[in-house]
Amino acid sequence: MNETMRSGLRWLCAGYLLALASAFGQTYFIATFVGHIRADLGLSAGGFGALYTAGTIASAVLLMSFGRIADAAQLRWIAAGVVVALAATTAGMAVVSAGWALLILLFGLRFFGQGLLIHIAMTAMGRWFPTMRGKAVAIVALGFPTGEALLPTLTVLGIDAYGWRTIWLIACGFLLLVTLPAILLLLAREPVRVRPAGPAGPDTPAAEEGWTRAEVLRDPMFFALQPGILAPPFVLTGIFISQTSLVAAKGWQLAWFAASVPVYAAVTVACSLVAGVVVDRLGARRVLPLYLLPLAASALTFALARDAWLLPVAMAFAGLTAGGANTLFGALWAELYGTAHLGAVRGLATSGLVFASALAPGMIGGLMDVGFAIETLLVCLAGYTLFAAATMAFVAGRLGGRGMRVRPRAAASPGDGR
Repeated sequence: MNETMRSGLRWLCAGYLLALASAFGQTYFIATFVGHIRADLGLSAGGFGALYTAGTIASAVLLMSFGRIADAAQLRWIAAGVVVALAATTAGMAVVSAGWALLILLFGLRFFGQGLLIHIAMTAMGRWFPTMRGKAVAIVALGFPTGEALLPTLTVLGIDAYGWRTIWLIACGFLLLVTLPAILLLLAREPVRVRPAGPAGPDTPAAEEGWTRAEVLRDPMFFALQPGILAPPFVLTGIFISQTSLVAAKGWQLAWFAASVPVYAAVTVACSLVAGVVVDRLGARRVLPLYLLPLAASALTFALARDAWLLPVAMAFAGLTAGGANTLFGALWAELYGTAHLGAVRGLATSGLVFASALAPGMIGGLMDVGFAIETLLVCLAGYTLFAAATMAFVAGRLGGRGMRVRPRAAASPGDGR
């Protein structure tokens, strides 16, 4: 293995580890603690949902400003700082005793975990691997299903054995003793940009220049994409954060839900790898019309199922969309808008994803508090997903073939919003 290949492998491993570490700020992990947190702090479903929504919205707003840090040269130290901040937040969760403190800590989990760690990992892959972007993103995105496969069941078992606060201390230890040293080692030699030998791929010219964030905000197609882009985080967050209410309504055990999450993770892995090859061959935009349909099927299955054996079926449908989305949107922004300002552009897009995931807990928790059944809400989520899929089919036709979209040069101004 030559030095270029070894370096590329180190960078992929670093991205994978960042994606895995983001699990501690993801809904599926936090959701396993919801019942215990609500009981200890005296919160209703709507009360916890409101705090979760507020913290996540604050994270989304801040991410719009901080997204550009992924364009910095020294991502090694930026990534390390984010890992330390996330570790401090998990330590805080182990001792939280008041609603106001929980709000701050939920913000930290969502901002450093779900927000910055994922943003840094995916932006780096989009810039460092211009001719195999889809495959690189797919490999790094395997960190997500790894966490999804391992953590829910281990967390439920750990809470039963040691208590929920101890599990947060274990998470802090993993971040400081495993993730932090590994990131510093793997990114010791950081690239400016990886340019493999041989002919450039069809989207390589995008690395030479790219849209600024202000130019993207003037592009109607960016906003036309949003209903479909925001559907997975909104729907999946709604499902995972409501798992306690869902299993209670169905008469199931929470452990059954946790045990079915590895199915979701396994399907996510398989779909992510396949999507990486497809995206590199066809381009991300050509996959847009299809990836949401399994998510609609998942929401309907959760809503209508009466038998617990259908849980893995619903999880498998959700995994098909999650795997496609992980790879698809890791590559789409670089394909459409280039890589010169990819951190700023992707930060804008990621803040939208975080915002969508913020809305679901508050909306669903509030609607359940006023009497709506979880099954009814899941049917509504399926309907929204089908609408978003139809929107994506229309937008994909307007985006056309591969290559970076033409920049609105006449509209740009000096120093225009990175």
